[in-house]
Amino acid sequence: MNNRAVTGPGYLRRHESALLLVGSIEPEVQPWLRGAGYEYRVAATAKAALKALADNPAQLILVEGRSSLEALRDDARLGEAWLLAITEREDSKTAVAALHAGADDYLPRPFSRTELLARTRAGVRAAQQRSDDTLLRALMVNVPGAIYRSAWHAGHTLALISDEIERISGYPPENFIASAKRTLMSIVHPDDHERVMKEVARAGKEDGAFVVEYRILRADGDVRWVLDRGQLVRGPGGRLWMDGAIFDITDRREAEEALRRREVEEARTAELLASRGRIVEAADAARRKIERDLHDGAQQRLVTLALDVRVARARIKREPESAGPFLDRLGDELSQASAELRELARGIHPAVLTDRGLAPAIETLAARASVPVEVVALPAERLPAVAEATAYFTVSEALTNVAKYAHATHATVRLANEADSLVIEVQDDGIGGAQASTGSGLSGLADRVGAIDGSLSVTSPAGEGTLVRAVLPLHG
Repeated sequence: MNNRAVTGPGYLRRHESALLLVGSIEPEVQPWLRGAGYEYRVAATAKAALKALADNPAQLILVEGRSSLEALRDDARLGEAWLLAITEREDSKTAVAALHAGADDYLPRPFSRTELLARTRAGVRAAQQRSDDTLLRALMVNVPGAIYRSAWHAGHTLALISDEIERISGYPPENFIASAKRTLMSIVHPDDHERVMKEVARAGKEDGAFVVEYRILRADGDVRWVLDRGQLVRGPGGRLWMDGAIFDITDRREAEEALRRREVEEARTAELLASRGRIVEAADAARRKIERDLHDGAQQRLVTLALDVRVARARIKREPESAGPFLDRLGDELSQASAELRELARGIHPAVLTDRGLAPAIETLAARASVPVEVVALPAERLPAVAEATAYFTVSEALTNVAKYAHATHATVRLANEADSLVIEVQDDGIGGAQASTGSGLSGLADRVGAIDGSLSVTSPAGEGTLVRAVLPLHG
């Protein structure tokens, strides 16, 4: 009905002169109010009253005369003030006229000091409540969250919820009010329900305040993240209220998740670059070792054999009868050189892996191992070449570690396709304690696996054997 400005209660308490007297009001009223501790101002006319209100608002305005009431009631300068009309007599017609003219209450003449002070106290309290209500409504409309009051003593039913809940949840606010079915707890995601209840229970045992983030299920089935800030308030008769506000933080959570993903990806990229560097370094070292092995082994042997061939040729001319045993020795030397070259080639890339595939290559490794090895599962089909090579050297390095360090009596090898990945497991019954430390064979193996975006784990509790497990992606 009235077009009044919004004024918060804090502003009223600090800055307003509590009362304003307008018109020809009994002279004894002023000493009565002053004696009761009220501050007041006096305005002879409605025009003067509006000017006074512009300078400093009031909580309660005592008005004499219908024309003054009508002049005040629709002016924004009235704010949240309570209008108390002083009327000529007490009858229903007079009361209706005063209220129709804009009064919130009326005090008929003649009146006593007690009656005046009682109406004044009631009017000041009503003005304060009106200001508080106006502030609350403004907050409920303008705060970017759903303000609520929930009756936890009555199945979480809502006594108050702001319109913002519809934007957050998809349900209109009237669906929630006094509803046993539609409560805030009813829209909490099932996976978060227990956690929210525990957080509120904890708040109930401590200071009553809580801040919790959880997911809700909207009316359209979408999942949103919310931040709930609340306070448990105990009332008479065992009542327990939860007062708070819910804010939609889905965008913030998505931004945080995107940041985490980016940080993880950056860390993975950095590790991949580092592992590739280590692989290149290891490859250079392996190449130099192969060069030394060729130079010190097969190359020297072949040079010697070339000299022996010349000697044999001369011997055949001079002593043909002694050339036979000499040629037999040359044949043995050639066989040994050939075997040495095959062994070197096996370290670079086994021919059986290229020609026949992963399963026969793994069986060959198991057969050559220095401890009994049981192959419990192998893929039947051929796999991408890089996956087969990585799997082969994973098993080879793991079995080498078993032979060198594990003091094991038995090992098992398992390779299986699982969810577009090749899972490799080499387990032994040795002493355990293995670590993929920098510079170790397992560390280099981790780099090799990581280079194709795979993962390697080593489980090796002391005295309980070792499990080397690698997962290699087969697609993507």
